Amino acid sequence: MKQGIPKNVVWLGFVSLFNDVASEMIYPIVPLFLTVTLGAPMTVVGLIEGIAEATASFLKVFSGWFSDLIGQRKPLAVAGYGLGTIAKLMLYLSFSWPLVLFGRFVDRLGKGVRVAPRDALIADSTPKEIRGAVFGFHRSMDTFGAVCGPLIAIGLLALFTANYRLIFLISFLPALVGVLVLQFFVTEAKPKAATKPKVTLAFDNFGRQYYSFLIISLVFALGNSSDVFLILRAKDLGLPAILVIFAYVIYNVFYALFSYPAGVLADRFGFKKVLIAGFLIFAAVYAGFGLARSSLAVWFLFAIYGFYIAFTEGVGKAYISNIAPPGKVATAIGLYYTVTGAAVLLASVAAGWLWSTFGAPATFYYGALTALLASVLFAGLALSDRRRQD
Repeated sequence: MKQGIPKNVVWLGFVSLFNDVASEMIYPIVPLFLTVTLGAPMTVVGLIEGIAEATASFLKVFSGWFSDLIGQRKPLAVAGYGLGTIAKLMLYLSFSWPLVLFGRFVDRLGKGVRVAPRDALIADSTPKEIRGAVFGFHRSMDTFGAVCGPLIAIGLLALFTANYRLIFLISFLPALVGVLVLQFFVTEAKPKAATKPKVTLAFDNFGRQYYSFLIISLVFALGNSSDVFLILRAKDLGLPAILVIFAYVIYNVFYALFSYPAGVLADRFGFKKVLIAGFLIFAAVYAGFGLARSSLAVWFLFAIYGFYIAFTEGVGKAYISNIAPPGKVATAIGLYYTVTGAAVLLASVAAGWLWSTFGAPATFYYGALTALLASVLFAGLALSDRRRQD
């Protein structure tokens, strides 16, 4: 690649790194805190995660639209990361599951405010021909924090004898560092549109490619429940809490290592091919979690799961930034997150119900089927587009 990673993207990578150190210190222990310490049932876990993620996703379209409207990205990103930092203190003060729900709500509220403007800022700072690689680089930095966070949590769990609340408090510090880096080192980058279009919340002019991808992503998201169910499945198969977190670290290691190469592959061979591969990997992993009868399988499945997210997360956002109308990139990214997030709420609630009613494997078989359907639909779209070009 002839062009290097833009400075703005490098700093944003550090922002995400520090934020993910903080978030991932607590993410794998929240379901354990809920079920073990507070005695919350599995349906409550699914409800909390579903509401939290849906809150974030619902707001992303509005924050993206507002960012396009005012032509600024950074103020919304700072506000969003600030809310996420405050939420760490709220979890520390939680002594019942409704308070955990409120803390998770504020945390995801912050994510809903920041993500679309931040991703648009990355796109604004980057030429189209290297966006796959650049978004992959950002995901790698983000996920390196997700590797460090759980490892720190493991050390703190051992040092302070499973004091979950203290870990919530300590996670406030790296989150605060991320906000400071964003405030003082990241600069605004203007969108490279020839003329500034009128920005509205009308969603009828994003183009056939965008809407096709949105529908396929919706199908996929209907089975893509919260990762807490993977964590709880690992515990269900016999892994103790500390080894569950180690398995989650393995997932993040593979995610971090392969996000950048996946972005480079997408730039070179096409976004659709890489995304379809990611959907198929997800289907295989979820089927594996359904079929697993031993905790040994968990280590392999979490590693392969890292490939799925590397092939879809950054690549999907880069793909949207390339096919969205000029001047409406943040709105397009926000709409994508809002639609898929609403599906994630349904998926998480359904996962909790399936687990409670039919057993853990049913949750994962359902996710595998929706991912397989999405990959077939996407392959059909790719074939249709090729015929149109011919």
